[in-house]
Amino acid sequence: MGELTARDIMQSEVVTIAPDATVRELADVLAANKVSGVPVVEDGKVVGVATEGDIILQDAGLHFPHYVQFLDGVIYLESVRKFEERFKRTFGSKVRDVMSTEVVSVGPDASIYDVATLMADSDINRVPVIEDETLVGIITRADVVRAIAGSQA
Repeated sequence: MGELTARDIMQSEVVTIAPDATVRELADVLAANKVSGVPVVEDGKVVGVATEGDIILQDAGLHFPHYVQFLDGVIYLESVRKFEERFKRTFGSKVRDVMSTEVVSVGPDASIYDVATLMADSDINRVPVIEDETLVGIITRADVVRAIAGSQA
């Protein structure tokens, strides 16, 4: 038996959401499908990933970046851009406002080893499988664990 690939372990029926959906609709989709995150798809292409964490962030406290005043200026000790991004995500009403736009994906021929390494290195729980710029599946950590358990038998 050859090495397992993403195609072998991916779920081909993928729950997705549109970027113009509301955050409330995202919560409903996650709860109804018992998943913790979904790809955000627009015009057939994956443009982001939205997760439970993105929803929870809206209830987290927003803290202004620490700064010091020096002469007549202000020196921020934390990234102002990160604050702006968090502000947008905290008060966003649409999925596009809260989703992660840096999508980590694999092709269907990626090895299970590469998928597991990518998940661990990127600290992510799911990886969209994309072929010819089209979403063809998704792999979760649970899929990887099941595949490893099955290959050990």
